[in-house]
Amino acid sequence: MAGGVTPATKSRDASGPTAYGPGPVPIEPDTEDWTWVLEQPCPECGLAVGSVPIEQLGPAVRDNAAAWQRLLARPRELLATRPSDDRWSALEYACHVRDVLCLFEGRIARMLAEDEPRFTDWDPDAAAVEDRYGDQDPAEVAAAIVDAAATFADRLAGVRGEAWERVGHRSDGVPFTVAGYVRYLLHEGVHHLADAEAGLAALGGRARS
Repeated sequence: MAGGVTPATKSRDASGPTAYGPGPVPIEPDTEDWTWVLEQPCPECGLAVGSVPIEQLGPAVRDNAAAWQRLLARPRELLATRPSDDRWSALEYACHVRDVLCLFEGRIARMLAEDEPRFTDWDPDAAAVEDRYGDQDPAEVAAAIVDAAATFADRLAGVRGEAWERVGHRSDGVPFTVAGYVRYLLHEGVHHLADAEAGLAALGGRARS
């Protein structure tokens, strides 16, 4: 992924719901380079992020944050339960999106202020364990997503003209533009919202069976 962030989308194979226990359970990292979503629609979430006009990127990030508010209004026990051992809970996905918003906003600030900065990798799976994503409060996470999305969108509102093409580099040297990085961030939020909704639907289906 651009900037060394890998989406935590895991295998669809499932063995059953898992309550978040006394210690975080690591999940096998996803090593796919998801930058291809900038060039073609994502078959999993359906978003053709490469075709989103630049002027709509900020509003789209805000809209995604609002959708997370609705999702995180559900009961905490449901939000904190993994649909299977190899997939994050909805709450863990939400914490990930919150942290990615903050991470990307800081990196875009550097791209706008510095000439071709290079970014170190960030391990989202390690962050989920170290920060105990599954133990966090959904209401606080929801508020943090809204705040982070507002800060991010406000940053984009000040980007003009050629600034969208300023370049940063991920740790392996691969370049990306401000516009590309923002589009990647939008896909991250939309894709993981779909992941979280699918997990909740699976849990609901099991509860009714």
